[in-house]
Amino acid sequence: MNDGWISITDRLPGNGERVLCWVPEHLVYLPGKSGATELREVVILRFLQDHFTHNPSKTGRTTSPHLWAGEGSSNQFFEAVTHWRPLPPAPVT
Repeated sequence: MNDGWISITDRLPGNGERVLCWVPEHLVYLPGKSGATELREVVILRFLQDHFTHNPSKTGRTTSPHLWAGEGSSNQFFEAVTHWRPLPPAPVT
């Protein structure tokens, strides 16, 4: 992947930084009770370095100390994200 995308194996964002993330095959459940889903592989997440060092996982998962925090219930375990890129600047008004 290129065009500004950075592999998590090459570099990580700063702790607490909000970035665009690539989450392959990420299905999101749509509102309502139909169970309908939508593929959303690009999401905004906040990188939390060593999050599980200070906050043990409630699921018992121990694969990485890092976490990608989303908005609402869209948190992602570290290994779910393959690439990231900085958010674009705000539009000039």
